[in-house]
Amino acid sequence: MKKFISILLILVMVLGVAGCNVKTKDDVKNNTQDTATSGDSSVKPVDIQILSMSSNEKDVNIVRDQLAKAGFNVKLNIQPDYGSFTGQKEAGNYDIAISGWTTVTGNPDYAVRSIFTTGGDYNDYGLSNPELDKLVEEAASETPEQYKETYKEFEKVLVEDNAYIIPLYSSLKSQAINKDVLKADSVRLSKSRSLPWEEIDFVDQSKRTSSPFIMSQTMSSLTSMDPIKGNDGSINIINTNMHVRLVNLTDDDEVTSKGSLSYNYVIEEGNQEYYFILRDNVKFAKVVDKKAVDTGELVAAEDVVFSMNRAKDKNSVPDHRTYSLHSSMDKIEIITDLASLEGFKESGKETSVKSALEAGLPSEIKELVADKKDVNNAAGKYQVVKVTTTHPFPQVLNYLAHQSAGIVSKKQVEAINTYDVAKYDKNKDIAYGDQSTVTEGATYNNTLTVSGPYIMLYKNDYEVVFEKNPGYMARTEHEPRINRVEVKFIKDLDSSLSALRSGEIHLLYSVPEDKYPLVEGDSKLTLQKRPSNAVSYAFFNLLGNSEFSDENLRKAVLNAIDQDQILAVYNNLKIKAYSTISTLVDTGNVHKADPAKAKEYIQKYWDSKK
Repeated sequence: MKKFISILLILVMVLGVAGCNVKTKDDVKNNTQDTATSGDSSVKPVDIQILSMSSNEKDVNIVRDQLAKAGFNVKLNIQPDYGSFTGQKEAGNYDIAISGWTTVTGNPDYAVRSIFTTGGDYNDYGLSNPELDKLVEEAASETPEQYKETYKEFEKVLVEDNAYIIPLYSSLKSQAINKDVLKADSVRLSKSRSLPWEEIDFVDQSKRTSSPFIMSQTMSSLTSMDPIKGNDGSINIINTNMHVRLVNLTDDDEVTSKGSLSYNYVIEEGNQEYYFILRDNVKFAKVVDKKAVDTGELVAAEDVVFSMNRAKDKNSVPDHRTYSLHSSMDKIEIITDLASLEGFKESGKETSVKSALEAGLPSEIKELVADKKDVNNAAGKYQVVKVTTTHPFPQVLNYLAHQSAGIVSKKQVEAINTYDVAKYDKNKDIAYGDQSTVTEGATYNNTLTVSGPYIMLYKNDYEVVFEKNPGYMARTEHEPRINRVEVKFIKDLDSSLSALRSGEIHLLYSVPEDKYPLVEGDSKLTLQKRPSNAVSYAFFNLLGNSEFSDENLRKAVLNAIDQDQILAVYNNLKIKAYSTISTLVDTGNVHKADPAKAKEYIQKYWDSKK
């Protein structure tokens, strides 16, 4: 999320954000706790500083105790929120940090590329290993049947051989619903995909236009409404609901065209060319006088090409957060030669690409057009976009379902982003999607033009408010049911749960495990839960002269951490994990603690210093 791996975690929806100006170790004495002593006098102790957010206090305490028993002198650097955590990480005030990652695209490449490859957009802690880089690329070109062994070897290099990360556990995904207000079966809980709002409905459907659907989140500072610049718990649900994509994910992580900009998608033989035939019932919305307005402009192929090209270009915007997800795309183009689609076969089948694209359309394809003004699906005039990848890479479809692949308006983004990216000054340049432009007050100038089911009207210190896009799939099953959505900013999770129980909010996303009994005991509420793609782990500071660049120290930490003890503290409502791909690929790798080995590695470290 780094923003870093931990912040990317869709679980970080439960964290608050505040500023942090701390940049040196001396500046953080008030937030740093000294645990004073090692638990083992048989080995010379090694100092270790653990960085974490206060929301992970339970994990920190368990890890601290286990490391102390192994022979470490443990100091805790506990920060109240993501902003201060990030400031401390950037200042290098840690040896190891408690973190996490949620694979919101449902594919294993996402679980490794950004955080473990050299130069990955969330690898800002110094990890660089050519063997890991090679294995990531090798697995990316393979089918699920093939990549299991490759990812198994990747995990071995990452964890067993080098102890670059310390796996802790994977989590359940959960949400609590006021079933007296919302139809529980209209509220989806997907393994990866963020909560879609358009399907949510009231028990009393007469309230659709008169009452808002209300939920909460702890993070009140929103990274960016530009989908390629925001990829963390403050914005993932929001951007997912403001930008339509070429494809979506089902609740079980299967790629689907349902509810997306495309009627169908087709993979050409060879797994390197991907075709998408676009709908003509999705139009951009804008805000006028704090109301959602249909611009009448079709979300079309030229917007798709523009959006995908900027998504894969690291230099298209300052502070690009998601470019590595889309680096596999080589060429994005509009196809107008209908006859050519007859000559290409669908991957693994005898049907042509044209036939596959045509399945279930409102009418047969008579013409492919480039200009959005010429689109008329009822008359057989369609648009087709083709994505060609740099190499065979079926997982590209999962990335195209990610919120960062949301379609933006070419016309509007180019009109707003007139600054020189290389000379961008955040203090004076206004970028498309900046939080300041939607915040009530002197800076308010809402220039959003969105393609998704909802558009943000405004935000303030207490809430962010949305209205349905009147031009989004009107009169279809995908038209948003509820007219208005309000997201309340409630930093304290106990307060959020109280708000749910009192009826102030209708849904609480990401319920802590220790609150499950309280929710289940309330007759007004229903609890949804399922295994998620969220994995908690710890990573080391490998930059500069960090002592933990020493493999022996990292392996000492790895062998000191006992997952069984961690799961026991959580009443076995957590699940064992080996790496960030544990929830996606069953490699068979299992982490086992070995306290004796932990002490041996500490001694090896000291011996190397002689």
